[in-house]
Amino acid sequence: MEAARFDAIFWADFSGVHDTYKSSPATAIRDAVAFPLGDPLVLTAALAGATENLGFAFSANMTQQHPYSFARRVATLDHLTRGRVAWNIVTSYQPSAWRNSGFDDMEGHAKRYVRAQEYVDVLRKLLVDSWEDGAVVRDIDRGIYADPARVHPIAHDGEFYRVPGIGLTEPSPQRMPVTFQAGSSNDGREFSARNAEAMFIGTNSPQDAQTLISDMTGRLSANGRSREDIVFLQYMAVHVVSTEEEAKRKHEELDEQAGSEAAIAFASSTMGTDLSQIDLDKPLAEHNTDSMQGILKGFAESAEDKSWTFRDMVRKIGSDRIVGTPEHIADELQKWSDAGVDGININTQDVENTYTFLEHAVPVLQQRGLMQREYRNGTLRDKLFRR
Repeated sequence: MEAARFDAIFWADFSGVHDTYKSSPATAIRDAVAFPLGDPLVLTAALAGATENLGFAFSANMTQQHPYSFARRVATLDHLTRGRVAWNIVTSYQPSAWRNSGFDDMEGHAKRYVRAQEYVDVLRKLLVDSWEDGAVVRDIDRGIYADPARVHPIAHDGEFYRVPGIGLTEPSPQRMPVTFQAGSSNDGREFSARNAEAMFIGTNSPQDAQTLISDMTGRLSANGRSREDIVFLQYMAVHVVSTEEEAKRKHEELDEQAGSEAAIAFASSTMGTDLSQIDLDKPLAEHNTDSMQGILKGFAESAEDKSWTFRDMVRKIGSDRIVGTPEHIADELQKWSDAGVDGININTQDVENTYTFLEHAVPVLQQRGLMQREYRNGTLRDKLFRR
């Protein structure tokens, strides 16, 4: 990926088992539905020493760790990578994750975003506000490491967290990691408008992406920010083939995977509904959930007659894809770029195709100006925002 000049590798992550389907984790365990999972932060530390420019964007659920401890881990990783980390802020829609973190049950959708906002506020206070610029002196002759007058306790006493003390880590190259977010519900969009520097989107067409970006531009402005303060990354699988016949076979193979029991189990968790107990031909517009509301809303609204069903969504989740020759892929990605999308979060559905993409598609995309040929200097934030 670094040889191909990718900006970053991104890890989705879950802190619970997908056990909504049939009220059991059996399908997730048997079919390896986001299971088992290691810790992407630990993997980031390992990969940092093998790379020089590649960024690392990891998901971390706010229920997994107190913000004081998480701030130290993130700052340490930012030091180790010399400013190449990003944090995907996850509120978690998995009841199992909440229970395994000591909660009686999952909090409601709106309350999760209130908690997440305070979590981000505490992190920012610890990583940005606690140490002033110039606090680190490093005067060996006088034996002074830091100026105590420039290092402050944050005195945070909020609804969810109490953190009275000082940030424990010397300011890192980025101080605050680049903040990613993927919520597309109303609450999620408002949260992104306040906090996100990169927003993952899963729209169904370039036109839908353009509509979402327009909506977000207005929300950013209402929060004192501008369109230039955020990048939008469309979630998409990309498969390189040589012929139309090969493309047809690949689509059929992926469609079959999208209708599997594993896919239904993942969709059940995503939607907060046990799909083994529901008519899959029921219209989505009739369903309310406390899980990932933005996905449901987007799918329901993308059909002109609002007729998307649960079966349609099961097949659609994770299946947005481009299949074709490198030239066809470039043509399609150009449409997303023209709609205002800043980049693609490529869904790696099989390892073999990843290498094929690197070998055959990347040179064409670089020639078209859709991928960079060289890295810019600086931190991941500098690279993403061309600073």
